[in-house]
Amino acid sequence: MTLRPNRLYLLWLEMLWTVIAGCSEPARQVVSRQLSARPPGPTFRVRAGYVPRELRESSGVAVSRQHNGILWSHNDSRNENLLFATSLGGELRGTFRVAGATNRDWEDIALAPCPGEPGDCLYIGDTGDNGRNRKDVAIYVVPEPSPRQGDASEIRETAPAVRWTVRYDDGPEDVEALAVTLDGTVLLVTKGRHGPIRLYAVKPEEVHDGQPTTARLVREMDIAPIRLLGRWVTGAAISPNGRRMVIRTYTELFFYQFDAAGRLTLTGDCFLGAQEPQGEGVDFLDDETLVLTSEAVLGRRGPITVVRCSP
Repeated sequence: MTLRPNRLYLLWLEMLWTVIAGCSEPARQVVSRQLSARPPGPTFRVRAGYVPRELRESSGVAVSRQHNGILWSHNDSRNENLLFATSLGGELRGTFRVAGATNRDWEDIALAPCPGEPGDCLYIGDTGDNGRNRKDVAIYVVPEPSPRQGDASEIRETAPAVRWTVRYDDGPEDVEALAVTLDGTVLLVTKGRHGPIRLYAVKPEEVHDGQPTTARLVREMDIAPIRLLGRWVTGAAISPNGRRMVIRTYTELFFYQFDAAGRLTLTGDCFLGAQEPQGEGVDFLDDETLVLTSEAVLGRRGPITVVRCSP
């Protein structure tokens, strides 16, 4: 379950960055240094639309590679086990119940090749754990459904999902960010509310039916969690060519490059500001362009935003 900032905090965050942006340059530099160095913003940003009303709490987004213009998203805890297909502009294109899955706290979604089978699968991270008290969490792997024109309001059922039962090798963690490499390794990034931001990996060859799989600690990330700046990790994604990874917070994007050995190097970051105070979803539209989704806040539907940053 996402721990949502209260309305006063959201308003305060928006006001804070409005004040910083409106300061003279010397004053803005002083304030920025006191909070943290602020990276440059996107080189391109456009509001593409708003998520459908059915997606009150869009916690993740995945871009279809098979169905042109389709985004996949879901609500988080206390909601049904439903996937929603939308257009980039936010038009609902299909609703699917994930067979064999339970939504305890779905926090992110990724699209990648199915493990050991042809076609693409959706990987759903039931990994939210605010109190870090879940003995194990789940990743549901389900073949990507096919939206049909004209049946957006009908709830159809997916193929049966495969449940990966996952335990972290050093105890429970709160994770809202999931990404999948081209070889099927699932990467999980902790939110940072309870300590350093950490990266864990789940290898598909280590998954066995009915047996818990260990998410092994890979490294601590070079992102310092700062609640004041909204710097808690809420989403992650890997580019279609498999060479880049992005990690998002409520207010920033951090870009990484994979080397030949699969190690990650931070290459740059990008400041989004407080326009998406509940922003959680991120995926690559192409190798350079991102799509972001946000939960609804203050009575407004969550935006769908397309951005491109220089890193």
